[in-house]
Amino acid sequence: MDLRIGVLGPLTVTVNGTSVVPTAAKPRNVLALLAVRAGQVVPVPVILEELWDGHPPTSALTTLQTYILQLRRLLETALAGVADPDGGAKSLLRTAFGGYQLAAPPEACDVAEFDRLGQMGLRALELGDPATAQRLLREADRVWRGAALLDVEFGPRLQAEARYLEDRRITLVERRTEAGLAIGRHSELLGELAALTTEYRLNERFCEQYMRVLHRCGRSVDALGAFRRIRRDLTTELGTEPGPRLQHLERAILGSAPERELDFGRAQLVP
Repeated sequence: MDLRIGVLGPLTVTVNGTSVVPTAAKPRNVLALLAVRAGQVVPVPVILEELWDGHPPTSALTTLQTYILQLRRLLETALAGVADPDGGAKSLLRTAFGGYQLAAPPEACDVAEFDRLGQMGLRALELGDPATAQRLLREADRVWRGAALLDVEFGPRLQAEARYLEDRRITLVERRTEAGLAIGRHSELLGELAALTTEYRLNERFCEQYMRVLHRCGRSVDALGAFRRIRRDLTTELGTEPGPRLQHLERAILGSAPERELDFGRAQLVP
């Protein structure tokens, strides 16, 4: 039996090449929650919160059991005609004490590949090899097919799971762009950092990187403009000022600081 799970983009769950993702919204949410926690037991109260946001109807448990039955029927259809010594649909979607579990090895989910490549990339940074780190971290980012669970309408639990996955992705993108800057690929990253600072307007790390690469490309005026934009956005939306790193960088650019004060070297790779 071949089970594949994808949550880094549209939800995909296939068994022997056949999709088992339901079209109805609430069963789809149940499967998405089980998929994003594949291999773990998801407690019934967690599933109920996802489906009804803290206000379950009196029939909630019976309705959840119906959704589980519908998912198992989809699994049975995908397994039809295939000998499964492990016990069929109930062995894949298990009833456990207090909850349900989508039984899957870690490598069945795309998150595992993202984590594997990400950890290898971070290890390369620790070993002082930013070129290898950039390559591996770019491969990790390519595992994503869009926003996490792109085609699922979130309840509170899935929203938190998707945000957690996105935060992990952003962290690795920050490290990858730092690695690229460390090996001098300024013009290569110029367009990407312009897009990142537009998408993540309040992310100071991306703004810092963008300012540095603009300055290195002889566009100091544009670098200072990027600082003014994030300062305006932070003040307007959060009531805060840019952090010390950004403020120091602005002063260094304004004062035409020596090259060492704008260094992209290994020290910049430290979180």
